[in-house]
Amino acid sequence: MNLFKILLALLIATSVVQCRSGKAISKAISTRDTTLQVKTKNVADSILLINETKSILQKANINFKTFSAKIKMDIETSKEKVPDLIANVRILKDSIIWVSVSASIFNYEVARLFITKDSVIFVNKKDKEVSYRSIDYLQELTDIPFDLKELQNLLVGNPIFFNEKNMTVKKFEKLLLVASAGADFKSLTTLSLPQNLLQHCKLDDVDVMQNRTADVTYDDYSNENGIAFATRRQIVASEKNKLTIRMNYKQYEFNKELSVSFNVPKSYKKK
Repeated sequence: MNLFKILLALLIATSVVQCRSGKAISKAISTRDTTLQVKTKNVADSILLINETKSILQKANINFKTFSAKIKMDIETSKEKVPDLIANVRILKDSIIWVSVSASIFNYEVARLFITKDSVIFVNKKDKEVSYRSIDYLQELTDIPFDLKELQNLLVGNPIFFNEKNMTVKKFEKLLLVASAGADFKSLTTLSLPQNLLQHCKLDDVDVMQNRTADVTYDDYSNENGIAFATRRQIVASEKNKLTIRMNYKQYEFNKELSVSFNVPKSYKKK
């Protein structure tokens, strides 16, 4: 896996994690399918539960203007373990994702990423190269229709590939399971009750021939300025190969004034 793909994986992959809430979640969810088999007493109860769930999801959603974070990344593929990386992330909501990546053991910047609604710029500082691509390049690399919105949801901690217009709900004493289906993925989102904290997102490909599956589990929540934020996540995505990413948010801030500049040295070779 080349450096570009690894860095994109930091933003794009989704995962399964064995955390403190994992056992409780696994009792309620099938790990093979995102479909919920729900027996509802009557239509009125179903509508009431759907409306209640929409309200819970709205309250749990992290609404922000800017976001910045320092994230320690531990990455493993089916073939290798990548040295620990530190990613400094800045996001202007629905506009720009800026990422600077450093190698922990060498303590120097190895690459930068600049993602907008339409484009991706990747600077490989190690080899002094720069790549200019359309946003579709993310899908070409991953075979997953990621865009700026889904990437920022992943980094900030909101559900990914979630379709509120087509969902089924199952409520347990301490868990709320919400299944939805979109054009590309079926998703299963799990929230803890009564705190309404996002615990788990599972994706299965609508096209069974693709065999893409992914999960995201969220752990170690902190609450600053009224925003509940999962500071630890482990990411495992698989199709033909397996990719595992452990994310530890060392620092994070919402809604602070951010400077997002991106300059490419003229000497860098276009690739």
